[in-house]
Amino acid sequence: MNVVLEFHGDHAVITLNRPESLNALSLPLLRELNQALDEVSGSAARGLIVTGAGGKAFCAGADIPELMGRSVGQQRRDTAFAQQVVTRLSRLRVPSVALITGFALGGGLELALGCTFRLATRASRMGLPEVKLGLIPGYGGTQRLPRLVGESAALDIILSGRFVEADEALRIGLVNHLVEDGDPMEAARKFLARYTVHSLYASALAREAVQRGLQGTLDDGLKIEADLLSVAMESAGAQEGMKAFVEKRKPAVLDE
Repeated sequence: MNVVLEFHGDHAVITLNRPESLNALSLPLLRELNQALDEVSGSAARGLIVTGAGGKAFCAGADIPELMGRSVGQQRRDTAFAQQVVTRLSRLRVPSVALITGFALGGGLELALGCTFRLATRASRMGLPEVKLGLIPGYGGTQRLPRLVGESAALDIILSGRFVEADEALRIGLVNHLVEDGDPMEAARKFLARYTVHSLYASALAREAVQRGLQGTLDDGLKIEADLLSVAMESAGAQEGMKAFVEKRKPAVLDE
């Protein structure tokens, strides 16, 4: 299997399982990843961790030999499919964490950018080196990276094709947390747990407000926020949360 999906308590773990090729994103792997996201969406999981097998890489990027010889039409279809998979990951109802150990390059970093958060070990290295091959990022990197770290930092990374060390990645906001020692998976589980204890419905609405708001003006975003708050106010979770606040007790976590 190119992708392994496991459920542990209240969260799911997806492992890219091509360690012999540093978990490169072949088309079969992307199809299996898409199926795994279907299963996560239909499950009771409250969060997702995405990682890579082997310890050397989260994902080294697209499977370059597979890219060679494709027609223009096939290349467009396959690129659109890869973008669709990453977008599905970014829009999951539950929060997700990319656990980066080793390399996250090209499509691998683009996949990590589709997660809600990114954790990396101190030895990790990240980048979008497509320019070195006469290419450009194609799985969302030219769009998601500037939205995350700003245009100037993103263009530096994309146009130089250089590797970003873990300390810099943390400083510019490319990753949210560095795992200094201990078990990286356990660190990812502890990090994820802070986001899975509240209403998943409210969490999903909040992430939708942020994501949709970033695509337009501030005025557009404020309208989106007001609309989604009105939706949240009608939920059972919100009614319970406000009632518990007034009654000075801990609310029961309710999801729609």
